[in-house]
Amino acid sequence: MTDHTHDPHAQSWVESANKHPDFPVQNLPLGVFSPPGGLPRGGVAIGNMVLDIAAIAPLLDGDAAEAAHVAGGPVLNPLLGSGNAALHALRLALFDLLTDPAKETSVRPHLHKAADCTLHLPVEIGDYTDFYAGINHAVNVGSIFRPDNPLLPNYKHVPIGYHGRASSVRASGGEVIRPNGQTKAPDTDAPSFAPTKRLDYELEMAIWVGRGNDLGRPVPISEASEHIAGISILNDWSARDIQAWEYQPLGPFLAKSFHSTVSPWILTLDALAPYRKAQPARSGGDPEPLPYLLDPQDQERGAFGLTMEVHILTPKMREQGQAPHRLSQGPMTAMYWTAAQLLAHHTSNGCNLRPGDLLGTGTLSGTEEDSRGSLLELSGGGKEAVDLGNGETRTFLEDGDEVIITAFAEAPGHVRIGFGECRARIAPAP
Repeated sequence: MTDHTHDPHAQSWVESANKHPDFPVQNLPLGVFSPPGGLPRGGVAIGNMVLDIAAIAPLLDGDAAEAAHVAGGPVLNPLLGSGNAALHALRLALFDLLTDPAKETSVRPHLHKAADCTLHLPVEIGDYTDFYAGINHAVNVGSIFRPDNPLLPNYKHVPIGYHGRASSVRASGGEVIRPNGQTKAPDTDAPSFAPTKRLDYELEMAIWVGRGNDLGRPVPISEASEHIAGISILNDWSARDIQAWEYQPLGPFLAKSFHSTVSPWILTLDALAPYRKAQPARSGGDPEPLPYLLDPQDQERGAFGLTMEVHILTPKMREQGQAPHRLSQGPMTAMYWTAAQLLAHHTSNGCNLRPGDLLGTGTLSGTEEDSRGSLLELSGGGKEAVDLGNGETRTFLEDGDEVIITAFAEAPGHVRIGFGECRARIAPAP
């Protein structure tokens, strides 16, 4: 539900917040940062500043004060695990502190310039599951490899996913080292081991688990949203040639486990309330979800009206001072399953999720050619080079390329809020 914290006319005494495209006072995303010379601790992005949450705990009361205290550690798992009611209480209190001029004197000493801070992975990720919920991506990729039957029979009945590698998830920034791996070309008799030649990005969103569930106790679809703390951007890097050789019969392994990148700020479900949408209607003839995945309220408000964009910055662009080139732009509503359906299905067999667990949406591509969420799709499987607008082309990523993913939410009568950046640069294979 929306409340006064979503008022588009609300202004903060932190002046940079009032014109910031991502972090106005209506957003207040959560993350972990280190101020200069300091240790990692929980923070809130407000304009071009970061507020130390635990430091302002003495200014708060009740549930908000308790939530602020548990945000003082190097990860946000305890805060996310305290549940959405605690996150809501903290949001109300932070909004009050940052909009009331009378409280500026007490709060301002605990603000730090974001440019001077280091941003960290916001949680300790115990488990990471990547789904395949982007139906347009599934059709596009399936058409490359199975033109007559792009979607397998189970796709429209069950959310498809695989267990990813939590240890190699990193926060935005830094390098992605090109992986070595075993591949086999169609015209060769035996595989070889070498650096991947088909390194790709995947445009995804990260769903963060808040309150967990006990082993053997599934989460009903009607309660699943209560177990989702918030959303970030996710880039699940892929080595397409390694993947093509290894994925049968058990699915992705080394083609995915070498690196995944997430944006450092978590937008809570409270912040995203004005941008919730009805889940897009399924095409005629598609099966209705089974009862354990079907909730009328989730169908009415379970989707997120977010726009995602992917840009590339090549070494040539960097040397010549050129702006990054936009590769694609697409909507999060491209998901065939809602976030709540993904979580409910994940726990339906009794699997226990824990605070800070990561659920990836899978690559989200729109219906238009310029909304495809991977180079695999944009290049037709590597057959058609993508024009970067400066004389350069790409079929897949080259060393030195930097991929920058952004996302934002807009709705009539509300201000725009954003996620910041999810970016990393490709480094040569060892």
